[in-house]
Parts: sequence; C-alpha cells; structure tokens
Amino acid sequence: LALSNATALNLLLSKLLQGCLEQTNSSAPPQARSASGSLEIIYVLLMLGLFGFFTVGVMVTNLRARRLEGPRDPFHTYIATDAWHQKDRQHFQAKLMESYKLCCVLENQLAVEQPGTKIPEEKSS
Repeated sequence: LALSNATALNLLLSKLLQGCLEQTNSSAPPQARSASGSLEIIYVLLMLGLFGFFTVGVMVTNLRARRLEGPRDPFHTYIATDAWHQKDRQHFQAKLMESYKLCCVLENQLAVEQPGTKIPEEKSS
C-alpha cells in the first residue's frame, strides 16, 4: 500500500519517539546520557528550524513575485499585443524609403557598353 506523506511522517516520528523513550528507560548512567542527548536534540531542532525558515522564505518570495506579474505588466503586454514589432517595421520601412529617395546613380560614360565600337584584338602570330 502506498502511504501518504503525512502517514509516513507520523510513523517515522512515532518510531523516533519510541526509540528515545527506550533509551531513557535503559540502564545507562543518567547524567552522561542526558547531557549528550539534549545537545543532539537541540542541534537537530536548530537545523530543522533553519531549513524550514529558508524554505518558507523561498516559497513566499516566489509567490510574491508571481503575484506582482499581472496582465497589466508592460512586458506581458508587449508579448501579447506585439505592437512594438509593427511600429519597428513601420519605422524601418520609413527609413528605407528615405534612403531610397536620397539614392542617386552616377553613370560613367566611358565605362558604358557601346555595341557600335569594336574592341581591338591582338593578332596571334
């Protein structure tokens, strides 16, 4: 059977609690066992607390960032409408027409092909 996360966690915690209770009921000297055991528990709780604080901080930051991104966000509006692409195309076409009007062709009369004249050929000997 597949157990849910909550059930598995409850089973794990109950086994750990039973293990701790069995250790406290054992015949070891009480002073040595209580000093090292309390420091271990404090260390584990401190690590879990820091990990939980970090995890909650990341989740809250992520949720807040997603909430700030709304449909009125300029970046999403730009992607949705693609109006800037059309404006850029119109600007490019206007610049192209302007450069076309400024363009002129200079003709070199000496370099123009003249079908009436013949190019002299070398005589082969």
